[in-house]
Amino acid sequence: MANYPFTDTGVESFFDAVQEQMDRILRGAGLPANLRALPRGHFPPVNIGVSDEAAVVVAFIPGIDPDTLKVSIEKGLLTISGTRETQALPENARYYARERADGSFTRAIELPADVDADNVQARYVDGCLLVSIKKKESSKPRLIPVQ
Repeated sequence: MANYPFTDTGVESFFDAVQEQMDRILRGAGLPANLRALPRGHFPPVNIGVSDEAAVVVAFIPGIDPDTLKVSIEKGLLTISGTRETQALPENARYYARERADGSFTRAIELPADVDADNVQARYVDGCLLVSIKKKESSKPRLIPVQ
């Protein structure tokens, strides 16, 4: 098993590595060229980061009124939903190409188990929704004195 690209920590890491390899193969080993190539349910695209202090989700939702966004956390899922309005064309015009999706969207993201759903902040800046969820105090690393 030394030839596999995962650490030898057990069965779970083996299946995680296989899943990651399958995901890379199925999505062509790279990011999609445009939003139409994203699988259904993957809008808005997100980046998720974690530290010892918090988990941070950045959702890329340009051109939306932040007052129309709904953000909720329930049973370990962060849900982002909203509506992007159709952009009006000038009279007698029609689309030549159209890559921007309009209409309602919902995205559910599984959060790490150690986040505190009661300690969340969300803000919309430059087309990005930033959601910061602090971690539970009991899950943060701490130094234990040796006596």
